[in-house]
Amino acid sequence: MKLQKLGKNISDVEIQNISIYGIWLYVNGKEYFLSYKEYPWFKDAKVTEIYNLELLHDVHLYWPDLDVDLELESLENPEKYPLVYE
Repeated sequence: MKLQKLGKNISDVEIQNISIYGIWLYVNGKEYFLSYKEYPWFKDAKVTEIYNLELLHDVHLYWPDLDVDLELESLENPEKYPLVYE
């Protein structure tokens, strides 16, 4: 049996890949790469912590296990949002 029409995608945010270089996110139809060099909070995180991701108000990414918050605007225009990590 073959479906005539694909169902609606109910996932607004998805971790697509985790590699030794960073993680790939798919959010609202766009793909983002978060390198560990620029986003060091994810480098030593457990896979389950990275996959525990919430999209709030369609613009705010939140990893509750890691206490990491990122606005989509900061991923689209990183030059406007310099990150400082010590």
